[in-house]
Amino acid sequence: MSDTRSFRIERNDESIAELILTGPGHGNAVGPDFWREFPEAVAELQADRDLRCLIVRGNGDNFCYGLDLQGMVGEVGAMLNDGAAGRAEIVRQAGRMVEGFDALAAGRLPVVAAVDGWCIGAGIELIAACDIRVASSRAQFALREVKVGMVPDLGGIARLPHLVGEGWTRELALTGDPIDAETACRIGLVNRVLDDGDALLTHARELAGRIAANPPLVVGGIRQVMNARVQGGVADGNREAATLNGMLMQSEDFAEAMRAFMEKRAPEFKGR
Repeated sequence: MSDTRSFRIERNDESIAELILTGPGHGNAVGPDFWREFPEAVAELQADRDLRCLIVRGNGDNFCYGLDLQGMVGEVGAMLNDGAAGRAEIVRQAGRMVEGFDALAAGRLPVVAAVDGWCIGAGIELIAACDIRVASSRAQFALREVKVGMVPDLGGIARLPHLVGEGWTRELALTGDPIDAETACRIGLVNRVLDDGDALLTHARELAGRIAANPPLVVGGIRQVMNARVQGGVADGNREAATLNGMLMQSEDFAEAMRAFMEKRAPEFKGR
């Protein structure tokens, strides 16, 4: 696999790989490099017949701060200033961005997400595409797109109801408020909470090992059957969200959200 800037792949076991988010955005925030590199990496991992399970985790103290807004400014800004053509390009860009998450969810490899520290926005949408999620006691989760004037369009609000139910999905998406690890476990977002990052990684590797010990064709078949229940709804939801963002990202409120983010202040939304 070629060198990547937004993550690295480690192979400490013949049948298990670890994809470790590295940024370069603060807190492993995902930007242009990630959206370009991730789909190709997922395809290569899925094609490796020696692999039987994948662990996704963050480098350092956090899992992922979400979308690297500063890193995306150049690409998004050009679209916002290009009228109808720009709106259409936003929709196409969203489709390209979600390719990797969809491939992760639909492929043959079972995926364990190990969450330490913050997991925000696109980070939650990434772990929602995984099979099993485990967390450290210091993990925190927030679906913050609403705070920056966007509809989550990477599969999160389509997949989360199958994990935590409609009520919690709506609360997370509509408020943008964070929840702690114990709450995440109680509502079903994560399966288990471990004491610290070391215990988390040990548990994730042991769990991946138990999965990898099972017959891979059967494991893939189980994923295929379970994914069939949700794939159509996820695809429909992503198209709807991307289309809406094509319009909403032209709004005054979105511009205000970006200014407030850059100026590190609370935004004042006007509904325009």
